[in-house]
Amino acid sequence: MTPRVTFVALTLAALSACAPQVPDSGQGVGFDNSFEAQRQRDAALAGSDIRVPDTVRLPEPGSAEETAAATTRILAQTRPGAPDSAELNSGVAPVQASPSNPPPVSLDNPGISDENDFDAVSERQTIESDAARIERNRAQYEVVQPEALPTRPGDEQPNIVAFALSTSHPKGQSVYARAGFGGEGRAARNCAEYASPDLAQIDFLSRGGPTRDRRGLDPDGDGYACDWDPAPFRKASEG
Repeated sequence: MTPRVTFVALTLAALSACAPQVPDSGQGVGFDNSFEAQRQRDAALAGSDIRVPDTVRLPEPGSAEETAAATTRILAQTRPGAPDSAELNSGVAPVQASPSNPPPVSLDNPGISDENDFDAVSERQTIESDAARIERNRAQYEVVQPEALPTRPGDEQPNIVAFALSTSHPKGQSVYARAGFGGEGRAARNCAEYASPDLAQIDFLSRGGPTRDRRGLDPDGDGYACDWDPAPFRKASEG
């Protein structure tokens, strides 16, 4: 072998020694790929105190599971004797009672009515006490007798109800003499000025009716102006 060949061979050997060793990917990182090594690893993990935690699945927001979990947490925080902890209150400090925000009043507070408590009511009330109270109420009962309504100033217009009950002849029967000035035409024009026959009859009576008919509202002389009819008033008084 020539010196040149020998030099090349030695150079290649040096380069091979310096090249990094590529690990076998089939063995994995840090584990022997043999069956015996895997069995020994599983046995060591089974006998140790290391436990792989179970996977915790959080409830979906707005789901029934989340609502149930929140309800359980609130009940635990508000039950009697629950610790006053910021952790149990989700980091929110509890609202302290104040004069404007008093704590709930207990059922033993005498200011609260106990009328729905049969035992409490039966201790202080009996059939005899109820009967005595009823008698006291009856003794204090006072009947107020009705009185006539006072006459208001300026309210002196004729009472058409009283006038209807004071008459007995039917509508259209001539009882009073009338002068024939204008007749039915005049009555129609003047009656159109009133909002109702009742108002026309009131004005007719206030001007001297039924004997006088100054505006010609009763051309047939029955004493009823502008077709006013006393029959409904009579029927109402009969019951």
